[in-house]
Formats: sequence, structure tokens, C-alpha cells
Amino acid sequence: MKCRHCAADLTLPLIDLGMAPPSNAYLTVESLQRPERSFPLRVLVCERCWLVQTEDFANAHELFDANYAYFSGVSTSWLAHAERYAGEMVDRLGLDARSRVVEVAANDGYLLQYVKARGIPCTGVEPTASTAAAARAKGIDIVQDFFGRRLATQMAARGLQADLMAANNVLAHVPDINDFVAGFATLLKPQGVATFEFPHLLRLMADAQFDTIYHEHFSYLSLTAVQHVFEATGLKVFDVQELTTHGGSLRVFAQRADIGAHPVTQAVGSMLRSELDAGVQNAAYYQGLQPRAERIRDDLLKFLHDAKRQGRSVVAYGAAAKGNTLLNFAGVGAELIRYVVDLSPSKQGKYMPGSRIPIVGRDALARERPDYLLVLPWNILDEVQQQNSDLAAGGTKFVTAIPELRLR
Repeated sequence: MKCRHCAADLTLPLIDLGMAPPSNAYLTVESLQRPERSFPLRVLVCERCWLVQTEDFANAHELFDANYAYFSGVSTSWLAHAERYAGEMVDRLGLDARSRVVEVAANDGYLLQYVKARGIPCTGVEPTASTAAAARAKGIDIVQDFFGRRLATQMAARGLQADLMAANNVLAHVPDINDFVAGFATLLKPQGVATFEFPHLLRLMADAQFDTIYHEHFSYLSLTAVQHVFEATGLKVFDVQELTTHGGSLRVFAQRADIGAHPVTQAVGSMLRSELDAGVQNAAYYQGLQPRAERIRDDLLKFLHDAKRQGRSVVAYGAAAKGNTLLNFAGVGAELIRYVVDLSPSKQGKYMPGSRIPIVGRDALARERPDYLLVLPWNILDEVQQQNSDLAAGGTKFVTAIPELRLR
């Protein structure tokens, strides 16, 4: 395989998680009767540009289809993050009714609803029909397509050039990362700013967040790799912020490289030095994730089997993609976890891919107070505990598996 950015040969492995179905390919009662498609889930590292990337087996158009079930607006903590972002960008960039905001991967309008409420013209780009329909229901203009040079050129010709472009948790999802980023350089106004948020590779490695690896994530990003990509495709990084979202993320600010209107902050050099010191440009840095993932898997299986032998009930919370990676790598099924609770109506009544564990609404917890609640989206543990404080009061223990098995 060649690097998806610089075309160098890829020989350095990061991790092999075996065979797995696409993590958002939730099953219906009918599809339970048919074989599932599974693909190898392996990750390699480019030793030229240091882009960490999945080995290509699945097609993006299959992964992000009309029935895509991830709706950003389900998480209250993520909505609060989006609202804060909108306010910060309006203040920092002086956005008003004469400005335009374009969000790429607008999902269900979770972010642009706050931009629209401030009277700022906005447009979302969203390829999945299910989430695009939800955004339109909020009164948001949606271009339903995959983003890249072609679409950016078409949108610019329609007068949709942007003062601000937002790309939250999408940079990792694109197979052709060069074409995708080049679209931002095309659609930005001369003084425009693009922000990209993505889980930080340093946090993945430090906390063994291997469950954030799945087929829909084509890349695992450091600022080092992102800067290489941007420099080759017409953008220049001028600021970076560390965020707590998704277990530790970066928000990168970029501008058109041909204009360079915004001065580069000290934060950029500081983050690049931190990554260099951590070892992102050293092959040895990538050698420890596989054994840590296997230990996490083994500890989770021991806990589940011990609970079953003791007659303790275990259910899970959050039918998240990361949970599917964990469950499939561990080989866990409904014999060990009876069901998964999820607040999203689009997932309720379906089954987890691979493990085939049924997905139910929260009312199941009211009927049966389990001994243990395994929180699969560990990054929103605080939110889950707050929403289910009645369970804790009744003796239910909250369990997370990453970076190590913990009971609360």
C-alpha cells in the first residue's frame, strides 16, 4: 500500500485488530438473516510524512451511505461544545450577517443551528441522506455530496465562498485527504479561516485508545502529519488548540497559503515540538499499542466472564463506533452483554454490527437495574453518569475498559 498523502511505501505497522464489519453498519432484524461483510482492520504508519492510516479495504461510499446512523446532536456535551465554538468564532473573526460559514460534514445541523440563530448565513455539506434530512428540518441549507476540489469549485461559482469553514471530526474520515483539503483552499475567501478538529494521535497512543480505530477513520492525525498535508494542498496552519473532546483532540486553524493574512502563533511550534519529543517521527514510538490493546481485551473478557459466573448482570451504554471496535476485537456477543442502551432513535431496534447485541432505549434500564453498566463511549462518561444518576444510587457500577478496566 502507498501512503494516501505522499505515496511512499507503507511498511511500518501500528496495530492489527483482525476482521471487523464497518462500525456504523447497524443490523436490522432482516439483515440478521444475511452474512455480514467484514474487512481486515489494520493500521500502518508512513515513515516519510508520518500520516497514520488504515489499510484500504472498504469504500467510503459504502461506509457513509443513506442509512448512516450517527447523529451528532444526540450528545448534550457535544451540543454544548458546538455552541461554544460558534460563539468563539463569531467573536474571534467578527462574523456577522455579511459573512458566510460553511461546515463540511454538517451531520444533523448540530453546529450550524447555532450559527443560523446568530443571523449568520451558513451552508452545510453532508453526504449522508439521513443526517442531511435532519439538518434541513432545522432550516439549514445543505449540499448533499462528498466534499473535495470538484464540489468546492462548484460552490465557489455559486457565490458560497466562506469566511469560516468548519470541519469537526471529518478530516480522519476522508480517503483522499489531499483532494479534501485542497477544497478548503478553493472555497475560502482571501481572508477566510478554516478550522479542523480531530482526535489527537498523541492521546490515542498515550491512553491506548485503539477503539477509535475503525474503517470509517482512514487517518489518525498529528499536527506533524496535518502540516505536511496542508502545505502540499494550499493551506497554512497558523494556530492550534488542545481540546478535551473525544478523549483529547486538536483544533487546527488554517488559512490560504497564498494569502497568509493571519500571523502564526507560538502554539504551532510548541505543539510540533511536543510531538517530536513524544516520538511521532520515530518508528519505535508505534510499537507498543498492539500489546496494550490485547491486555485491555483480555481484562475486559475476564471481567465479563467473572460477572456471568457470579450471576451479575452486565449491559452496555452507547452504541458508538468505538464500542463496536472494542466488542468485535474482544469477540464479545449477547451471551456476555445482553443489550446496549442508546438514546438515538436511529439505532434503537437494531443490532450492533459483528457482535449482534440488540440496541434498546433507555427505558430498559428503568425496568431492569443492571449490576454493571459498561460505558462504551468512555469519552462522555461524565455525561452518562449524570443522565443515569438514579442507577448509581441503586448500586449499579459504571465500567470503562480504556485505558484500563475501571469500575465507579
